[in-house]
Amino acid sequence: MKRDEVFEFFRRLAEANPSPTTELESTNPYTLLVAVVLSAQATDASVNLAMRPVFARITRPKQMLALGEERLREAIKTIGLFNTKAKNVIALSQTLIERFGGEVPRTREELQSLPGVGRKTANVVLNTAFGEETFAVDTHVFRVCNRTGLAPGKTVDEVEAKLDRLVPQPFRRDAHHWLILHGRYTCKARLPECWRCPVVDLCRYKPKTPPPEERVKPSAARTGSRGKSATRTAKVQTASRRTANRSRSRPIRLP
Repeated sequence: MKRDEVFEFFRRLAEANPSPTTELESTNPYTLLVAVVLSAQATDASVNLAMRPVFARITRPKQMLALGEERLREAIKTIGLFNTKAKNVIALSQTLIERFGGEVPRTREELQSLPGVGRKTANVVLNTAFGEETFAVDTHVFRVCNRTGLAPGKTVDEVEAKLDRLVPQPFRRDAHHWLILHGRYTCKARLPECWRCPVVDLCRYKPKTPPPEERVKPSAARTGSRGKSATRTAKVQTASRRTANRSRSRPIRLP
């Protein structure tokens, strides 16, 4: 995608949603960090549902240690990989107290030194909590960048590097939020909703998904196929009967 197209791509997303942000609920950098760690291979909605009552009482690492791993595990048991995630949250809380005075660090290297924190999680925290121009590449961002031709790449690191190089001001700070939301609600994995996409003419994806009213429903397609098959079968049976009747009416010649 050319640079002027990239600018127009984000201009339209910004016009449709001027103030994008994460859908994870948090009250400070620490609760955001915990929420992002828990969201790996889970939905934001499931994390919000599980952690809403926890964050109503716990907003600091020391309070999380007082809660303990067992009670945290019980609170997040509806989230995938909850055993490992509970261990990581307790461990990172302990590390924050021991190494950073209970505060969330503001560099990627320090964030990634925490248990359970990878590059994507660090990028989300740096961007959302501290306003850094980082590009967190999750499954939605990876799909949108490859499908549209915005920043294609074989790995998340390659996509991130391309976004960092291509995304212009004034869109850099909110770029990954726009891409996540676009992938979650419009450019969906199974069936992209091209008919209502604001950047459909800039997108390289083909063929475009038509509006629902213009698509043949699978059931209708199967019904039509069965109807055609039944017609063909009827024709074959009719032809067979005609052949049989001609054979029966033919006189037998004696030697």
